[in-house]
Amino acid sequence: MIDLRNVKMLIGIYLIFVNLLGLIYFFVDKQKAKRQYFRTPEATLFTIAVFGGSIGCLLGMYLFRHKTQKMTFVIGMPVILGVQILLVLLALFAIPIDFKIM
Repeated sequence: MIDLRNVKMLIGIYLIFVNLLGLIYFFVDKQKAKRQYFRTPEATLFTIAVFGGSIGCLLGMYLFRHKTQKMTFVIGMPVILGVQILLVLLALFAIPIDFKIM
């Protein structure tokens, strides 16, 4: 039988990691923009958000004032977060999940 505490802990660690990654990527890309270095592709920033780092990406956007003039980010990042919240709520309340193995 899978211990749900371990699953929740692993999910929590993953989410902390991916959100810190999103925050760091926005900081680094902002620094590169200031120095006119090779930039992080926008697809990379959105990929991090889609894989669970949307909170860190949103925080990075507004904390470092980066990509806040681009409508794809201003609209896209909150939409990604909203979809993720809906999926979590759906998983918690609407879909019966049975974690019994063996």
